[in-house]
Amino acid sequence: MYRSSTRLDSFATTVKRHLLSSPLLRSLSCWAAALSFVVVWYFAAQMAIEHVFQVKPWGSTYVRDLAAHLLIGALLFGIARSLPRFMVTASVIFTALTASNAAKLAILGAPIMPDDFAAARNMFLLLDGWLLAGAVFLVATPILLLGWMIAWKRPRTWINVALLGAALSLVAADPGLISAELDKHFGNSVWNQPENYQKRGLPIHLLQETARNLSRRIAPPTETEVADALAYLNTEPKAPFVKVSAPNRPERNLQKRNLHMILLESFWDPTLLKASKLSADPLDPRFRQLWSATDESHLLSPVFGGYTANTEFEVLCGFPVTADNVYFETGLRRDAPCLPEHLRQAGYHGVASHPNSASFWNRVNAYRRIGFETYLADKDFQMDDMNRSFLSDASLYRQVMDRLEPEFGESKPVFDYILTYFGHLPYPLNEQRPAMITAAPGHEVVAAYANTVYYKSRELMDFLEALRAKDPDAVIVLFGDHLPALNPNFGGYTESAVLAKRRGDFTDEMFRTLVETPLIIIDGKRGPVPVGNLPAYQVPALLLELLDDQRPTMMTLAAQLGQTQRIRPLPGVHLAFDGDAVEVCRHGETDASDCATSATWVKAVETLRNDLFGGDQHTLLNLQTLSAGFREAAVAPPKPLANGYF
Repeated sequence: MYRSSTRLDSFATTVKRHLLSSPLLRSLSCWAAALSFVVVWYFAAQMAIEHVFQVKPWGSTYVRDLAAHLLIGALLFGIARSLPRFMVTASVIFTALTASNAAKLAILGAPIMPDDFAAARNMFLLLDGWLLAGAVFLVATPILLLGWMIAWKRPRTWINVALLGAALSLVAADPGLISAELDKHFGNSVWNQPENYQKRGLPIHLLQETARNLSRRIAPPTETEVADALAYLNTEPKAPFVKVSAPNRPERNLQKRNLHMILLESFWDPTLLKASKLSADPLDPRFRQLWSATDESHLLSPVFGGYTANTEFEVLCGFPVTADNVYFETGLRRDAPCLPEHLRQAGYHGVASHPNSASFWNRVNAYRRIGFETYLADKDFQMDDMNRSFLSDASLYRQVMDRLEPEFGESKPVFDYILTYFGHLPYPLNEQRPAMITAAPGHEVVAAYANTVYYKSRELMDFLEALRAKDPDAVIVLFGDHLPALNPNFGGYTESAVLAKRRGDFTDEMFRTLVETPLIIIDGKRGPVPVGNLPAYQVPALLLELLDDQRPTMMTLAAQLGQTQRIRPLPGVHLAFDGDAVEVCRHGETDASDCATSATWVKAVETLRNDLFGGDQHTLLNLQTLSAGFREAAVAPPKPLANGYF
């Protein structure tokens, strides 16, 4: 009996030795361990993002999402040197993408998109300190680990890389077909991107939107398409924005008036957040009084919580942004006669001032293309009154006034464009700006934002009073660029029922709130001008009307609906205003007949925008008077200035 047991043990040991020495079985055990690791990581990650960000895919999505992660894991392990290196690298890559997506969903209400990777460099210009170090770590670590993991000398690595390259080439060769097939299987809501992520999971979502992004890169509008769009827009009713009686209208050919445009970072009225129980109204009473004189007019912004450059494009160029990307970076590829260039042709000196890194959101190139002669960025300002990394508005206004005041009253009028920087998350204040507003427990971010508004509104009104005293005939426009980002998943707003937690649950009134920021326009000595709800892209045409500039311009093309009918396009949805009433047209879901007119208008305007800023500019050729003036002025482009930008 003892001998039998010994023989059995010896046999088992021999079999085990042979099994472990088998290359095939060793390989299978490694693959099993690698894929099991992906499964464990996946469920741990989903629990983590749900706990930290309150973000997760739908329950029905988990199987396909896990399968996509396993496929990516298999591709990575196929080129890995060893199982431990794969585990380290895969966990870091997966975690970086998953955490970034969850953070964007929580803060801005949208998942990461292909354009975010191109725009990521701008985040490094916005952050500092430990946030900057964390961002660098988040981006650099996965790249370095990937190089460390890959078995560069193994033939199978290059076979796998070749197969992956072939698959990507197929996507690039016919992205429209790939996008259509993925839409068929996984669905697509043009206006509700958070739901797209929830239905697909992150890898499928990124593949699907990358294919869609590539499929959009089609030829620019043809001359016939542009002519059709122009013909449609020319049939729309034309009405002035502001009814100014003849006796009060400034005479033509008088000395041109200066134009001051102040874009206020994240400037909004936080008293709407009733649940936060703010201890006082943060807005300066002088601002309240001035805003009331405009009947509390609002700018209708194209963005929420970020992407300030899209609001800039609209108020400077007169066309709406309709996609979820930064138009300064992705769409503005041609020199165009936007407001700075249009005024330059009339003898104005256009000065853009923003105390941030000059290249943020491609502003160096964008400002040059649209006609600014001078761009003052961070290196042109004395950083003497800082709220952490943000120059105070008071210092910015003072330094701009010191530079421009000598030009007031000169023969060359000024277009003074100021973009403030103070007002970004996390809404820091310095020792000279103690907190003056408190909020209910759990509303600390709202309190921080309210205190930021407290100082922004007072510094604005101090500057505005001085500016109007020194330049009383000037046209002045000031507005917030977008609502502030507060807590994740529209937190800060949801407690007061101002917004819902998910974009897909927004009512029409919530969409209205999402895009409304305070707007004040001052027509020189005539004072504030009530304009109601004004889309940002209609601002240039209104300002030219107040300046009595009757020269032909492309900036009236998207402003021809007049006083009451106004459309606010957003990615995948547009808001149609008729007086105080608003109808939200959700593309693909709202009855097409109800939104037919506004949808056709949006399409026509998009055609002209794509032609003007990224195409052959047939629009300018059709508007012969305008194009002749622009071509004549274009022979004398702005000269480089000493500040090193232009």
